[in-house]
Amino acid sequence: MLNQKLMNIDHVVAIGGGHGLGRILAALAFLGPKLSGIVATTDNGGSTGRLRQDQQTIAWGDLRNCLSHLAHRPSLGSMLFDHRFTGDNELAGHNLGNVVLHALDQLCVRPLDAVNLIRGILKIETQIIPMSEASTHLVALSHCGAKVFGELNVDGMTEAPIALSLEPQVQATLEACLAIEKSQLIILGPGSFLTSILPPLLIPEIAESIRNSNAHVMLIDNLTAEYSPASTFSIEDKIVWLNQIIGKKVIVDVIQHGQGQKIASHYSNEVRFNQFNLVSQHHPGLHDKQSLAEAIEQVCQFHLAQQQIPELN
Repeated sequence: MLNQKLMNIDHVVAIGGGHGLGRILAALAFLGPKLSGIVATTDNGGSTGRLRQDQQTIAWGDLRNCLSHLAHRPSLGSMLFDHRFTGDNELAGHNLGNVVLHALDQLCVRPLDAVNLIRGILKIETQIIPMSEASTHLVALSHCGAKVFGELNVDGMTEAPIALSLEPQVQATLEACLAIEKSQLIILGPGSFLTSILPPLLIPEIAESIRNSNAHVMLIDNLTAEYSPASTFSIEDKIVWLNQIIGKKVIVDVIQHGQGQKIASHYSNEVRFNQFNLVSQHHPGLHDKQSLAEAIEQVCQFHLAQQQIPELN
């Protein structure tokens, strides 16, 4: 059976935001309840940004995006959830899924419960967990010491920041930490490095949960360069940022696009770099879901085999 080895893993956690995390979750959706996505909630652009302007609410856009990637298609429910209003009025540009989640929030439904209600309607087994249930924004510190507030402005910086933080500092969603604690595999990326992958890790409880975990941690590299300050980062730079924020050298494997299949094609600072042909034939800018799942499975198998090799005296 395809991907049978991954089915033997008790729990997998993927962390990030936007389309990148959604793609990973869709690729591993066959794991059902054994898979959890921990989603960044700091976006301040588009429909989500407009909802956040006058409301103390988390960013719903990336959560909606992940739910959309996992929804069964075609279905009326998925079409409604993805619907974006048109016309020349206040609703124009808003996504119905964002509005529904925001409405549930205003009804004093816990954000995670709101997500779970939509999961039930769309018949999604995979757990989708906001990184926090409190409103916060991403803040970058520039080389000159200036603060750059909000994801949109961080992405628009002309040079990479020297540090990132959340304002205000918020607590992690309890279920996010519990999912990490029981996971055997933690996947970071792909996606916008500064504004999708890093925000959840800036919450101390999430960083601590990863730091204390015995899970196999891997990073999925992007297919193309980012249109953001992170475009200047090498993959080694990203690994340094991730390990520093988490507080421990946790990255064991990197999966990258490359011709052919090369498990552990080379090592650098105890990190294995693995290359696979991952580009979707239908969408060249996206990872092929089946190829991605197979690459993750092969790297997990190799990691497990290495763990079982006895050390020579």
